[in-house]
Amino acid sequence: MSRAAPSEGGDRPRQLGVAALRGAAAGLVGVAAMTFAEKVEQRVTGRPSSYVPGRTALALLGRRPAEDAQPPVWNHLMHWGTGAALGALRGVWSATGLRGSRASLVHTVVRLATDQTLENATGMGAPPRTWPRQEQLVDSVHKAIYSFTTGLLSDRAVGPRLAARSAPTSH
Repeated sequence: MSRAAPSEGGDRPRQLGVAALRGAAAGLVGVAAMTFAEKVEQRVTGRPSSYVPGRTALALLGRRPAEDAQPPVWNHLMHWGTGAALGALRGVWSATGLRGSRASLVHTVVRLATDQTLENATGMGAPPRTWPRQEQLVDSVHKAIYSFTTGLLSDRAVGPRLAARSAPTSH
């Protein structure tokens, strides 16, 4: 069983909170990078904006938006809110030693899974397996841009102070 470093004592919850806040800030920058990349990609490909995130946010609040609803404010709230929340998770990862490109790759999967779980659980999205391959690729690349940007910034802002030091394996 791994043990916390002796110097942290009862300070661990505070350090995790600070790591989460710094990660959330990194997540917001990650969203900005992803949004910029999406807008460039959309200019090149002509792909329209998706309003599934906004409809998902409304559905999570118990509303039933029309299939063609385009709620831009709710879209932004979902887009940036999810980015901050998952950035907070990445900040905790940085603090506990889950760092670097491997952690960012896993974080990309978490981001994709979070979006798809919420969108499909609310009935607002379609399973990615039903999407054209190009759309799957575009979504994955954009989420990777988010996660790698967030991870890079989080790892710089949050030291691995809470990483386990005593156990070389998971069991």
